[in-house]
Amino acid sequence: MNTDSFSPLKTMMTSQSRDAVSIIGVPTNSSGTFDGVARAPEAYRRAGLKARLANHAHVFDLGDVNFAPPTPDRDPVSGLVAPQTFLEMVAAVDRAVGQTLIQKRFPLVIGGDCGLLIGCLNAVRRWVGSGSPALLFIDGHEDAYPPHRSPTGESADMELGLMLGRSTDGLPDALVTMLPLITSDDVAMLGIRDTEVLRQEGIASLRDRTSILMFDDQAIMQGNALSITCDALMQISADKRRWWLHTDLDVLSTEAFPAVDYQQTGGLDWEALTAITTLALSSENVIGWDITIYNPDLDSDGEGIQRVITYVEAGIQAYVNGGKSYE
Repeated sequence: MNTDSFSPLKTMMTSQSRDAVSIIGVPTNSSGTFDGVARAPEAYRRAGLKARLANHAHVFDLGDVNFAPPTPDRDPVSGLVAPQTFLEMVAAVDRAVGQTLIQKRFPLVIGGDCGLLIGCLNAVRRWVGSGSPALLFIDGHEDAYPPHRSPTGESADMELGLMLGRSTDGLPDALVTMLPLITSDDVAMLGIRDTEVLRQEGIASLRDRTSILMFDDQAIMQGNALSITCDALMQISADKRRWWLHTDLDVLSTEAFPAVDYQQTGGLDWEALTAITTLALSSENVIGWDITIYNPDLDSDGEGIQRVITYVEAGIQAYVNGGKSYE
């Protein structure tokens, strides 16, 4: 595997342009197949994502990152499905995000599933140069299974746990050497709703074993989404740290958005998710955004992708306009 992406960035930037966005597609499905969420970047483009965002920013579509074809085989040593493909995908995302940061553009990474977040955060860490980046993690799941305890072996079950440096026994050396990427104090989690499922499976929740700031879906839907988001941003923006935004669309309720693989009861509505996201992207400290888990195979009429693009457009508009308050 080419490990150039895991070395320090050769060119550092001091600021990003608030009106330049690079779209990076990551056609990955950590089940080891080519269908489902792996087809999402193509669906975003076909539905007109670039044209919609061009109403608000200069948009550059970098195409899809390249990596080896996956297989559905689960490796008994690491516990991962297709670990070599996973490593190549992470490295490719790392390179693409790193290059975008060098160009002073805002990386918008469209997946695919959540394992790509490791490549995003590794690029940000190299750009920051010292210390850890921070992460606003908007997701319906904790994504912190120990690899061998995951029911699927999919990297999307475990990327946050990996980034925290937990349960690394048996993982490929190239992955272990970059971990941990973040600490518990670097993360705020919004919308999580699988804590009880984890307990039933005998998996300790991050809520019970870390200091991570976590608000579940009920807290957000029954409370004040904007106030909760402010609390989360205060946590991750301490000392003006740069931070990454992760949105897994399964944070939405099934009624709001059924085009995801692992549905659960509860969840956010579009109004709450959009309010959280636009406030977050108005921050001067946000450095990039990934959006994952849209499955076009579950969206036969294309209604779902149009709703997602409306959401992404609102987020990018907030990002661009946010810069005007302090320029």
